Amino acid sequence: QVQLVESGGGLVQPGGSLRLSCAASGIFSTYDMGWYRQAPGNQRELVAEITKLGSTNYADSVKGRFTISRDNAKKTVYLQMNSLKPEDTGVYYCNQARRSGNYWGQGTQVTVSS
Repeated sequence: QVQLVESGGGLVQPGGSLRLSCAASGIFSTYDMGWYRQAPGNQRELVAEITKLGSTNYADSVKGRFTISRDNAKKTVYLQMNSLKPEDTGVYYCNQARRSGNYWGQGTQVTVSS
């Protein structure tokens, strides 16, 4: 059974930084991982993803500001978020893509506001 537990969210002022973490149980290194977010009234959208080999992909809206990384020994994926904007506000979810389906964490709230 896959469990994904996010942490690191909170309230931050515009221009600030946060680092999100997602700790996984079970097999980790052989799966691609991703961060998604959902703002109120909006659909869940991809923020960043990292393959099992370490290749990364970002939404245009976060390129140059966010960095996704992974530590296979710790079974953890990170999202470093810099230069945060109010439009980055939302619940951030960790995702693991397996052939058996997509697995999600419970989410962590990020609020960017002065």
